[in-house]
Amino acid sequence: MAAGDGTRAPIDDETCAAVLNRLKRAQGQLAGVIAMIEDGRGCKDVVPQLAAVSRALDRAGFKIVASGMRQCIEARDGEDAPPLTEDELERLFLALA
Repeated sequence: MAAGDGTRAPIDDETCAAVLNRLKRAQGQLAGVIAMIEDGRGCKDVVPQLAAVSRALDRAGFKIVASGMRQCIEARDGEDAPPLTEDELERLFLALA
């Protein structure tokens, strides 16, 4: 079955907590960027904050991909979840590129 259809093992609790923390931080940063734009702040102020939001989202995505890779390796060592295929892993990486 295709990735994203709910057949893969869920993100483990530790990774989930770390990803949610990063996403919540990014959400706060994005709210700040929106407020800066609404207040008429210039690009010198806005762009660095927008870049920080982008990095936070990228790091959350990379954390999820890394967790999937670990699950793939564990699946090959006898876990119940079917391993991610090489094509699926490549698509995940490319989605973040």
